[in-house]
Amino acid sequence: MAYAHTHKANPHWLPPQKQTDIAGIPGENGLPFVGNTFRMLKDPVAFGKRMIDTYGPVFRNNAFGGPTVSLMGPEANELVLFDRDRVFSSEQGWGPLLNLLFPRGLMLMDFDKHRADRRVMAVAFKPEPMRHYAETLNAGIARTVADWGGKPIKFYDAIKELTLDLAAESFLGMPLGEEATKINQAFVDEVQASITPIRIPLPGSQMRKGVKAREYLIDLFKREIPARRAGTGQDFFSQFCRATGDDGQPLPADAIADHMNFLMMAAHDTITSSATSLIMLLGRNPEWQEKLRAEIAGLGLNETGGLPYGQLDRLELTDMAFKEALRLIPPVPSLPRRAVKAFDFGGYHIPAGSTVSVSVAYTHTMPELWPDPQTFDPLRFTPDKVRARHKYAWVPFGGGAHMCLGLHFATMQIRILVTQLLSRYRIELDEGSGAEWQAWPIPRPKDGLPLRFVPLS
Repeated sequence: MAYAHTHKANPHWLPPQKQTDIAGIPGENGLPFVGNTFRMLKDPVAFGKRMIDTYGPVFRNNAFGGPTVSLMGPEANELVLFDRDRVFSSEQGWGPLLNLLFPRGLMLMDFDKHRADRRVMAVAFKPEPMRHYAETLNAGIARTVADWGGKPIKFYDAIKELTLDLAAESFLGMPLGEEATKINQAFVDEVQASITPIRIPLPGSQMRKGVKAREYLIDLFKREIPARRAGTGQDFFSQFCRATGDDGQPLPADAIADHMNFLMMAAHDTITSSATSLIMLLGRNPEWQEKLRAEIAGLGLNETGGLPYGQLDRLELTDMAFKEALRLIPPVPSLPRRAVKAFDFGGYHIPAGSTVSVSVAYTHTMPELWPDPQTFDPLRFTPDKVRARHKYAWVPFGGGAHMCLGLHFATMQIRILVTQLLSRYRIELDEGSGAEWQAWPIPRPKDGLPLRFVPLS
């Protein structure tokens, strides 16, 4: 396995699982070597529905390098993500997909080590840094979207470029300059490598491109660390370089670079995906554009066309619309873990060493939880309706100890983006825009979501 080199430092490490270990669970092995990988990549929704219809909410699958037990529904989400009994390893779950690309990123850590590094990183998401980020985001978004009006654009491409610039300014505290295109491509190569069927970096392979991209980015971050340790910058990277762990010592340069590589990818690609889905859905539902625009206008904009930081949490309808977009197109469709202890679920005994997966995308469209699930209806997220649903029916940011550390940053960026766009423009999608999406590894529209932002008269 790609993550085998880490096992000496991990007391929970277990040897690779065999197909025979979970043979008693109904399901399919698929083709030799690649299993069901290509079927899942072609149409993951149809594949998942067929497996559930055939085998039920607990089934065996084989894809992306090994056998997996899929557990479906909110109860499965709660068991695996909340992980009351420390059964499930995120490091060993994500490892086969990500360890050559994002080793030692926060998502690839478990238990005490994860908690210690998360505590250090959480400093960057406290109220004062968040207020600073809000000012940076407001200025950067206003400057860019002012040029988006009255001309055809592919929104996914435009927001991806903007999001990378914003992440660089907020987290790195530096303009990307001439390297921006190369940095953006490096993140694209890393993310695409995570789902390639060839899991070793053979010459000419996508995994090789991803590994080379990682080397470039790690070198970029490590070159900056000495100056950041000695400086007084308030950006996340500078604070992180000066931060100390539980032992009072600064984090090693390798650890800082690994965390920055993962954080920048997450802040870049997942926000790009979720912003694109929200703008598409607002374009398809103009009545909701008007509701959000009225909400924004009622709060009073500042001189940059944005809202003061203290006003952002009053955008209740905007938040509901964003949550509904995340329900329909979650940026991380499924979450893998590895069981370090045996457990029982759904009438099956699942042995230690089993890779397990919960499906965010499936849970988000279960009709018993979400009536008429394909309809865009932000009012599903009124407080009374949220209280009436299972706590783990909506999990776009994961849950438990590994709940997305940047969820409040992502929400704030979306609030600011929507405010800046809807106070200036009406969203008009091209015919058929966004009709087909690539589901893995992070959803994106195959056509780039062509649209126009029409200036308000």
